[in-house]
Amino acid sequence: MAARDDLARVFADRGDGGRRLARELRRRSWVDPLVLGLARGGVPVAAVVARRLGAELDVVVARKIGAPGRREYGVGAVTADGPAIYDEAILRTLELTALRMTRTADRERAEARRRLERYRAGRPPVRVAGRDVVLVDDGLATGVTATAALRELRAARPRTVVFATPVAAPGAAARLRGEADDVVCVAEPPSFRAVGQWYADFHQIGDEDVLDLLDR
Repeated sequence: MAARDDLARVFADRGDGGRRLARELRRRSWVDPLVLGLARGGVPVAAVVARRLGAELDVVVARKIGAPGRREYGVGAVTADGPAIYDEAILRTLELTALRMTRTADRERAEARRRLERYRAGRPPVRVAGRDVVLVDDGLATGVTATAALRELRAARPRTVVFATPVAAPGAAARLRGEADDVVCVAEPPSFRAVGQWYADFHQIGDEDVLDLLDR
């Protein structure tokens, strides 16, 4: 895992993050590589990585499960087809249970399916089995959405699965190592507060942006 000083940890935009991440990933050998962008923000990063690795590009959707009345405060995550996962420590702190969050989880799963169907636009799912898969996001904060996506990917029997991101919160990458064969990031700044603080341009990515990148 590469280390950089604080100034070098500021990326111009997601494309810059992808280029610098690709430099780390190109040091490795890959077998039939597949790069998956975690929608939405991970897709622009993944598109650059896929081009630099000469790999196929596709998308994964994982949705955060927000706390009651605080939708932006994630207590868990769910993919289009996988089971919901939760941060048990956060559930205990908020005096919540997985059972109580079932309706929210079902709603987010349905939204994940809707988005995935739109992004694939009738294309069949890409083959994962037997391939080296790189799951890419634009940043790693708590890791709960990444964990949900990695567990769904594992069920598809890849040869290896690596999680890769330009920037991660201290300790977040280490927590993912039990889910992925490896975790690669350009920077783990000690003053991490949010992913967006490490990008000069961190504009919102829409569905049309994702579709355009996949169509290319």
